[in-house]
Amino acid sequence: MGYPKDVLSSRAVVKHGNYAVIPPEGRVNNVVPGIEGCRVSIIASPKMGASFVQYIIDAEKEGAGTTKTFGAEQGIESFIYIIEGQATLGTGGKTWQGGAGAYLYSPTGLDFKLAAKTRALLYKQRYIPLEGQGPRVVYGNVNDIAYREYDNMENVFIKDLLPVEIGFDMNMHILSFAPGGCHPFVETHVQEHGAYILEGDGCYLLDNEWQMIKQEDFVWFGPFVTQAAYGVGRSNFTYIYSKDCHRDVAI
Repeated sequence: MGYPKDVLSSRAVVKHGNYAVIPPEGRVNNVVPGIEGCRVSIIASPKMGASFVQYIIDAEKEGAGTTKTFGAEQGIESFIYIIEGQATLGTGGKTWQGGAGAYLYSPTGLDFKLAAKTRALLYKQRYIPLEGQGPRVVYGNVNDIAYREYDNMENVFIKDLLPVEIGFDMNMHILSFAPGGCHPFVETHVQEHGAYILEGDGCYLLDNEWQMIKQEDFVWFGPFVTQAAYGVGRSNFTYIYSKDCHRDVAI
């Protein structure tokens, strides 16, 4: 890149244990054993206060991806979402070919091979067991899922990517605000989120501070952080986000 042309600056905001806004500018490449031929940016981890780890994966060549099963450690569940490009996704000896919008959840570890110029969102967390219940492999594409109205509002829409079943301790959703759409109230809850902005611009309330958020930003919301958003651009403000669910709180 060479020397900067102006004073160094960043839109990044990191409040450890509270919330974080991680824009694409300033992300660095990380070497992650078992993932090759990719730029790997770790955008959330327990080091900031999150209970999960999230990555942005950019393929640098054809066939980039895993050389060993990702998230195969006992008790780790994982999820991959193809933001753009083409990929082969697999788990348990079964594989699928998918383009933008394809995703795979696995409770036992997953594999992926990416076409050149593919970008993916990768996620892992420790599964919380529930006696007599359990998750299962889920493969799908968000383009095959219809939006439904969010809290009976005509300008805010949501998709559930995983089954709403007690055996799952997490879900992934896509939330989309039409211009001028907003949350029905300021949320304050025990769940945490990791959100990657797929399109548009939004004004987001994070711990009583308004932040301007745009496409390709990542936002982490810690537990009990006050949060709400307005879609403020000329197009929809849309993001994919994680949510922990269906479990009591350990003490």
